[in-house]
Amino acid sequence: MKKYKNKYRIPSARHPLWDYGDNANYFVTICTHNRQYFLGDVLNGNMVLSNIGEIVKTQWIKSFEMRPDMNLTMFEYVVMPNHFHAIIGIGKNKYNDDMYRDAMHCVSTFGSQSKNLASIIRGFKTGVTQNARLINPNFKWQGRFHDHIIKNEISFQNISNYIINNPKKWPQDTFLYDS
Repeated sequence: MKKYKNKYRIPSARHPLWDYGDNANYFVTICTHNRQYFLGDVLNGNMVLSNIGEIVKTQWIKSFEMRPDMNLTMFEYVVMPNHFHAIIGIGKNKYNDDMYRDAMHCVSTFGSQSKNLASIIRGFKTGVTQNARLINPNFKWQGRFHDHIIKNEISFQNISNYIINNPKKWPQDTFLYDS
């Protein structure tokens, strides 16, 4: 394992050859710390949000309102008892335009770290955490998130259906743990 500043560093889960500011759609999963049930419960195949779950929903919508300059598209999303799934589109914008990047002298593989998928998720998680801790000071997310680059329409439709049906399939969900 590599070290950074004399500490062990976990390798990034991000695709090393993909610029997460590019014009693309992403499937994102974010889990609560230790997969604790902070966000609500599934009753009869329907998700019933807790107060913190409502914060998650509100902050997700707000993420798009706050970034009109990034040309974001909100697709399917679902808040589950201990995780959140969403499809987010990052459209063509000045931050993923090659001329803009050249002008900013961005040499990082991931481009500007303030206008990409990671920055969107970071802002979302921060907004949720700050508001959720007013209700439950023990609330926190896992340190990372999972993303999948959606490369074609079939994959997009399959993931959309997975998100839509997630509450109905909750008893079989791999993220189901005792709280």
